[in-house]
Amino acid sequence: MSIKVKLSLIISSTLIAIMLFNIVLSYFSTKENMREDSENKMNATAKQIAIEFEQARTGAEYVEQLIGEKLYMASIAVARELDPDIHQIRNEDLKQLSRRLGISHIALLAPDRGKMVIQRSSNLSDMGLVANNWYYGYPAFQQFIHPADLKNDKPLERFWPAPFNTSARTDLTDKRSFYEDGKRNYTICTYMLESDLKDYKRISDMDEIVRKTIEANPNILEVTGIDPRLFRLASALDLSNPLEDRVGYFHTEQPIKFGSYTYVDPINDIEYVQKAARGEYISYEAEINGKHVIKSFIPVSDDDSYLISIVMDYKMISSVLNEQLVNYIAISIVLLEIMIITSYLIAGRMIRPVQSILDKVNDVANGHFGARLKIKSKDELGLLARRINMMARNLSIYTNQLQQTYEENRAMKEYLESFINQTADAIHVVDLEGRVILANYAFQQLFGWNTEQIIGKHLTIIPESRQEEEERVMNWLVSGKNLMARETQRMTKDGRLVDVSVSTSAIYDENGNCIAFASITRDVTEHKKMEELLRRSEKLTTVGQLAAGVAHEIRNPLTTLRGFLQFQQQKKVLNLNHTDIMLSELDRINLIVSEFLILAKPQAVHFQKKDVRFILGDVISLLDSQANMVNIHFDTHFTPEPCVIECEENHLKQVFINIFKNAFEAMPSGGTIKLITEIWNENDVRVQIIDHGHGIPEENISKLGQPFYTDKETGTGLGLMVSQRIIHNHKGTMEITSVVNEGTTVTILLPVLYEVQLDNPMG
Repeated sequence: MSIKVKLSLIISSTLIAIMLFNIVLSYFSTKENMREDSENKMNATAKQIAIEFEQARTGAEYVEQLIGEKLYMASIAVARELDPDIHQIRNEDLKQLSRRLGISHIALLAPDRGKMVIQRSSNLSDMGLVANNWYYGYPAFQQFIHPADLKNDKPLERFWPAPFNTSARTDLTDKRSFYEDGKRNYTICTYMLESDLKDYKRISDMDEIVRKTIEANPNILEVTGIDPRLFRLASALDLSNPLEDRVGYFHTEQPIKFGSYTYVDPINDIEYVQKAARGEYISYEAEINGKHVIKSFIPVSDDDSYLISIVMDYKMISSVLNEQLVNYIAISIVLLEIMIITSYLIAGRMIRPVQSILDKVNDVANGHFGARLKIKSKDELGLLARRINMMARNLSIYTNQLQQTYEENRAMKEYLESFINQTADAIHVVDLEGRVILANYAFQQLFGWNTEQIIGKHLTIIPESRQEEEERVMNWLVSGKNLMARETQRMTKDGRLVDVSVSTSAIYDENGNCIAFASITRDVTEHKKMEELLRRSEKLTTVGQLAAGVAHEIRNPLTTLRGFLQFQQQKKVLNLNHTDIMLSELDRINLIVSEFLILAKPQAVHFQKKDVRFILGDVISLLDSQANMVNIHFDTHFTPEPCVIECEENHLKQVFINIFKNAFEAMPSGGTIKLITEIWNENDVRVQIIDHGHGIPEENISKLGQPFYTDKETGTGLGLMVSQRIIHNHKGTMEITSVVNEGTTVTILLPVLYEVQLDNPMG
C-alpha cells in the first residue's frame, strides 16, 4: 500500500473517529437530557397525585370516624340485646338486630381450638371464617383480644374499630369493629359493607384519579401508591394479584394503597421501596413484562406512610434517540465521502518529494554515499532531506571508523585469547546449566581433559562433599552478590583431589541478566604445605616455651599425690576422701598433658562447630600455671550468648596461645590481661585480648605479620604471620592497635554460625 493511500486512510480514519465520538457524545447527552426530563415529569405527576390523595384521605378519615362512632353505639346496643351465651343466639336474631340498628351485619367470634372463629353472623358467608387469616390486621386483633393490662378479676369494656378493609373486590370492602365487655363468652363484631358506604367510596376512590392521570400522559404505564411498612411484609405474596381469588378472605390493610401493581421487579422493588421510604428518590431502567421501562419510587409524604411508584414507557425516549442517530449517520456518510476524495488529492501532492528521498535512501542502503538530495522546501520534508544528506556523510565517516574498530577488536580478541591460554591459572566458563563454554590450556593441564572432551559437556570436577557448598555459591552469584577467592577442593579426571583457590564471578548480558559463570582456579597444594611447615615450626617453638610452665603445673599435683600416699603408708589405712582428691589431681595432670600433646603433634584440618568461649577457657587453663609464675592474671568478660563458629579448634588455640605469649612478654613485671567475647554486628563473634604492656610504636604496626620481622632477640616473626593466616582461613579478620607504654589490643572477628547463615557461602 502506497503512502498516498495510507495518508488518505489516516485522514479519513481520523475524521471517522471524530464523527463517531461526536455521535456517541450527542447520543448519550440527548439520552441523559430526555431521561432527566422524564424523571422531572414523573416527579411532578407524583406530587400532583399526592396532593389529591391527601385530600381524599382527609375526607375518608372524617367519614371513617363517623362510621366508627356509629359502630360503637351499635355494639353497645347489641351487647344489651343479646344473651351472654353464644349458644343461646341464632343467626336470625342477628339479622333482625342489624336491620333495626341500621348497620350491614353483626358477627360473633368465639375461640375454637386456639383460634378465633366466627360462629354466629347475620351474613352467612362469614360463618367459620378464622381470624388468623387476616394477615395484616391479625396482630392488632390479637392485641385487642389479649391486652397487656387486662385484669382477670375485673371485667374491662373494650372497643376496637378496625381500619377499612381495602380489598380489590367491591363486595369485600367493609368497616369492622370489635367489642368486649368481659360479661360474655364471645366477641361482638359489627361492620358496614361497601354498599352501605357510598359516600366513603366516592371520597376515597383514588383509582379514578390514577386512570385520568394515565389518560393525560400516554407514556405513563402505571401509577402505584405503596405503603412501605407493609410492602416488605407482603413481599412473599403475589402483589400483582393480591388475595382476590380467596373467597371469604378479608384483611385490614394492603401494601398497595391505590392504583395497580402489574410491573413487578421482585429483585429490586423491595430494596428500592425501603430506600425511598427514607427520603431517597429512586429511578432506574429495566425490562419488565417484555417492555423497556423507566421505573421510579418517589417519596411524597413528610412521614413514611406511603410513596408513589410511576412506570414510564421508554419507547418515547428510544424513538427520539433512534431518529437523531439516523440523521447523524446520514450526515456523517456524506461528509466522509467528501473528505476521502479531498484527502486523496492532498496526499498525492504532499508525497511528491518523498520519492526523491526514497531514491536517496536506497543509494545509502547500497553503500553509495556521494549523491546529494536537492529539495529546497523549508517544511519537514526539506528538513528531512538535509538530515539525510548529513546522515549519508556521517555514515561514510562512521563506516570507516567501524572498519578500523573492527580491526582493533580482532587484535584485542587475539590478545585476550593468548593471555587466557598462556596464564598459569586454570580458567573456564560454564553456562547456567553447567555446560563448559570455554577452558584454557592451564585448565586442561590441571584437570587432565582436552578441549574436545569438555566443551559443551558437564564436567565432574566438584567432589560430592563440596556439592552443597557449590550450589550455595551459584545461588549467591545469581542473586547479584560478589565473592572473594575461596579455598576448596576439586577433582581431576583420574579422581585425584587437589587443594585449590577458586575465584568465581557471574557474566551478565546487556540487560543485566546472568548468563554464565567464570572461574579462575589456582593449585595451592604446595602453598598449603609451606603454611603447614610454618605452623609446625611456630608450634614447636611455642611447645618449648610452654614446657617449663607445664612441668611446674604438673609438679604441684604430684607433690599432693606423694604426700597423701606417704600419709596412707604410715597409717596403713585407705582414706576414701584422700582417694577422691588424688584422682582429681591425676585428672588435672591428664588434662594438662592432653592439651600439651594437642599442640605438640600434627593434627588434620577438620572444621567443626565450636563455641569460642570454651576454646578460650581451655587455653587459659593451659597457660594458667605459666601466668602465675610471671604474676599475670586473666580478667575474663564472656557474653552469656552462644558464640558458635565453624573452625579448626587446634589452629585457633595456637593463635590464642601466640597472642597470650606475646602479652606475657610485653608485661615482664606482671599485670592483668583482659579478655572480652561478644556478638558484634549480629554477624560476627568479636574476641578482644587487651594487655597493659610496653606497647608497639605506631610506625611498626603495619609491619606486624611480615615474615622474620620481630622485636624479640630470639624471635622469627613467623608466629604472628601464621596466626593471621589461620584467622584468614576461618573467614575472619585480626586487627592490632597499640599505644606505647599503655598497652596493646588484639581484636579478632570470626563469622558467627546461625542457621540462617548456612546459605551464605562466605560464612
